[in-house]
Amino acid sequence: MANSALMHTYGRLPVAFAEGKGAWLTDTNGKTYLDAITGIAVCGLGHAHPAVTQAICEQASRLVHTSNLYQIPMQEAAATKLSQLSGMDNIFFCNSGAEANEGAIKLARLHGRKKGLDIPHVLVMENAFHGRTLATLTATGNRKVQAGFEPLVSGFVRSSYNDLEAVTNLVERRKDIAAILVEPVQGEGGLTPATDEFMNGLRALCDKHDLLLMLDEVQTGNGRTGYFYAYQRYDWKPDVLTTAKGLGNGFPIGAVMAQGKAANLFQPGNHGSTYGGTPLGSATVLAVLETLEKEQLAKRAGELGDYLTKRFNEVFAETQGVKAVRARGLMMGIELDQPCAELVELALNEGLLINVTAGQVVRLLPPLTLTDEEADLLVSKLSQLIINWLASRS
Repeated sequence: MANSALMHTYGRLPVAFAEGKGAWLTDTNGKTYLDAITGIAVCGLGHAHPAVTQAICEQASRLVHTSNLYQIPMQEAAATKLSQLSGMDNIFFCNSGAEANEGAIKLARLHGRKKGLDIPHVLVMENAFHGRTLATLTATGNRKVQAGFEPLVSGFVRSSYNDLEAVTNLVERRKDIAAILVEPVQGEGGLTPATDEFMNGLRALCDKHDLLLMLDEVQTGNGRTGYFYAYQRYDWKPDVLTTAKGLGNGFPIGAVMAQGKAANLFQPGNHGSTYGGTPLGSATVLAVLETLEKEQLAKRAGELGDYLTKRFNEVFAETQGVKAVRARGLMMGIELDQPCAELVELALNEGLLINVTAGQVVRLLPPLTLTDEEADLLVSKLSQLIINWLASRS
């Protein structure tokens, strides 16, 4: 690939895949791999799911694109289903998680202006990840992502994740904060779930000070954590909810959703997208959501996540070097006591696809359709790999 015409934005692994089925991928040489990362939480239904394949083929044979200058009945149908499952009032379809978060940031600024703030700010968290556009990489709490792209976008203030006292003090000290943007689980930040106390406290704080509570569920959404959306473990709703990744099962589409006081902030001319919610994208979303609902895959993700957590904890009970196993449904992290990026290629050699985030956390995002047998195989292959690797480092 030395002469590739592609920009050198990825350090790609030495493998190319030719086809996939369920939790399995086959490379161009015919070798098969158990996919425990699914395109970074994208293919929640697994590869080549028949319902999604059928929806794409049928819609592509009729109509792919018109534009949002016209009514799009399939987009209306997808929005209705997404509203029903998410509990949000209305939806704007875009093309990615970063675009969805850009839309949320714009809603925050409109809300702040409506409140009379001259320069509305969004409160974001340390170790967060919200995307790589200029606004979303500014919101991201990672200097490595931001380095070289200064000047960053103004209008953001940062606090500590899972530290309600610090967030409260910042909100009460400043008078220019319009919204709080937070992930229910920090994926890139080391698979760290927000505590219930933190999340409930943020909702109360936003209510008290008339702030928008905006949840980035790009990675946690669409059944991944055991709920359709991770916030549904609580008895309240966010004002703004963003999602993407698993929404299209590989088709590039995202959504920014709003309810209550945030639902009518956008008016004609405030926001738009050439490709957002095309007939083809909308048909894909509808097929994904209907499949998630019909097959009860959010519930399955919660049960399987509990099982995998139990099994990994049993296997690693006496293993020095494994600090913690964290999970919300099928969003899992195994934290080691040292950087472990080399495990990714070692696993690849063994026919297993994993990821390492935050330096020393093995990240697992298997499909929600994973079978019991595949779950046991994942535990067996990965635990032995980690135990052998740690032994070689001691």
